[in-house]
Amino acid sequence: MEFLQENLIYTIPLMGIIGLLVMMAKAAWVTKQDAGDEKMASLAKHISDGALSFLKAEWKVMSYFVIIAGLLLAYSGTIIEHSSWLIAVAFLIGAFLSAFAGFIGMRIATKANVRTTQAARTSLPQALKVSFTGGSVMGLGVAGLAVLGLGSLFIVFYNLFVPAGAAITGDEMRTAIEVLTGFSLGSESIALFARVGGGIYTKAADVGADLVGKVEAGIPEDDPRNPATIADNVGDNVGDVAGMGADLFGSYVATILATMVLGQEINSADNFGGMAPILLPMVIAGIGLLVSAMSMVLIKISDEDSSVQKAFNIGNWTSIIIVTIISYPLTQWMMPETMVLRGHEFTSMGVFYAIVVGSVVGALMSLVTEYYTAMGKKPVNDIVQQSSTGHATNIISGLALGMQSTVIPIIILASGIIFSYYFAGLYGVAIAAAGMMATTAMQLAIDAFGPIADNAGGIAEMSRLPKEVRRRTDNLDAVGNTTAATGKGFAIASAALTALALFAAYVGIAGIDSIDIFKAPVLAMLFVGAMIPFIFSSLAIAAVGRAAMAMVHEVRRQFKEIPGIMEYEAEPEYEKCVEISTKASLKEMMLPGAIALITPVVVGFGFLGVFEDVSSAEMLGGLLAGVTVSGVLMGLFQN
Repeated sequence: MEFLQENLIYTIPLMGIIGLLVMMAKAAWVTKQDAGDEKMASLAKHISDGALSFLKAEWKVMSYFVIIAGLLLAYSGTIIEHSSWLIAVAFLIGAFLSAFAGFIGMRIATKANVRTTQAARTSLPQALKVSFTGGSVMGLGVAGLAVLGLGSLFIVFYNLFVPAGAAITGDEMRTAIEVLTGFSLGSESIALFARVGGGIYTKAADVGADLVGKVEAGIPEDDPRNPATIADNVGDNVGDVAGMGADLFGSYVATILATMVLGQEINSADNFGGMAPILLPMVIAGIGLLVSAMSMVLIKISDEDSSVQKAFNIGNWTSIIIVTIISYPLTQWMMPETMVLRGHEFTSMGVFYAIVVGSVVGALMSLVTEYYTAMGKKPVNDIVQQSSTGHATNIISGLALGMQSTVIPIIILASGIIFSYYFAGLYGVAIAAAGMMATTAMQLAIDAFGPIADNAGGIAEMSRLPKEVRRRTDNLDAVGNTTAATGKGFAIASAALTALALFAAYVGIAGIDSIDIFKAPVLAMLFVGAMIPFIFSSLAIAAVGRAAMAMVHEVRRQFKEIPGIMEYEAEPEYEKCVEISTKASLKEMMLPGAIALITPVVVGFGFLGVFEDVSSAEMLGGLLAGVTVSGVLMGLFQN
């Protein structure tokens, strides 16, 4: 036990490596599965090439931003107290690992899709096994790289900046963690562009393909005669796999780091040199990774009539319960009996209770999202019933239900914040978010399964396979639509809890006591912040509309100018539609991304010294508060 106490810090990257080894084994298994006949392999290659070409183009654009931001961070690190030029190195590593995590997931997803189609020719259980194993590569890759990257960089910066005998609450440790925050900034920056760019791509292709193919030409979805069908399937990978992977990678890292920043302020009399509050979130993340990897074997079905959704629920709930149970002996072993953070005293049991709160919030958010989006549930049935009278009532009921669906999640989130704060103060809120995010590998594996199943159905349709195959892939796809929504709900919930922890860390680092909305400039920024998610969403939706319009024109052109498409005598020019979505998404993602990145900088530096009684740091806090509240509500509504 003494050896473990002395070397606990080194077990964190080790757990990340174990997770990545399991990921590689699963990836190898998927690759060895039968990829079907020549037609199926050709279609899968079209999808894979399209997805890879988009990622390469996206990386090229993002690389300019990463280089410029890295240089600015390196310069600022030399002139700001408690920082270093090495923050730029952490930023670059975070950006690289975030992009790499998305690439891993997308690469295996484009291999698993056609293999799922082939497996569906045999049975539904085999199709589920292939598709979920492909998704698990994404989950384990994201969590494994995050734990390995964070753990390794923390060891490096701790040895560089913290001399032997230095106080954990001192300036040396503060510098080490502040430099480490560059890792989070890098990963979140990539996540922003990957999510926006991938989202515009997938929706533009989806809308364009459906408007002309299904509505005008009257052909089924994913019909090989539709020139946009390959772009539609590519979009599932770049948006819902690579984009979601980068998104959750960033949220995962930010949650852990926010807890570490607050943990550094705690004067802890523990057996780890006072580092227990800093190490705990990383250890929980590592344990959550290993538990998720083990729980994945539970996700299976025995026959055609078994419930796929039930199988996912068993695996998901098992991982959450096991991590929560392990957290009890872990907190009692690591944390001192009592601690104080900013005047709030709490106990090791309080920390455990906060972790339980986080797990419960995550589980409840999954259940609520499933209720509002799953087949056979009242909300979906209500929309189906309203759709019987036309498009207008369909849209009206959808909007009403979207607004209504914010109520229960917000009550759950608010309760989670209140209870976790009651048990362990601001550290409790942060560790609750870390507890919720501990099973990210499992959550993301379930989420990434969706687009793989969707692609499998598309390949089955384009290959004109028997209806039995399409029935099986449609079964998986229907569950995948629910798991995709559940994954987004999970991401929103974790972001909301992490936001408060980040606020607390921001207030401490900025050196301000509070963010007082009774001060007019702060209230003004609160309104500006609340507006940003609306303009951000507006720009993204408008971008989808413009790109979809270009896609519609191209599909119409091909139907008109290429004879024999409708008779299966000529192959459409799939690559033209892929090119339209790629160019449009890369062009259109710049403005929303710029608004999100530049606005805080403008407020933070633009109002320096303008008001005697209000600092620009307070005004920036008001802006961030407005963005957080408005963004969470918009996210829940649109999800």
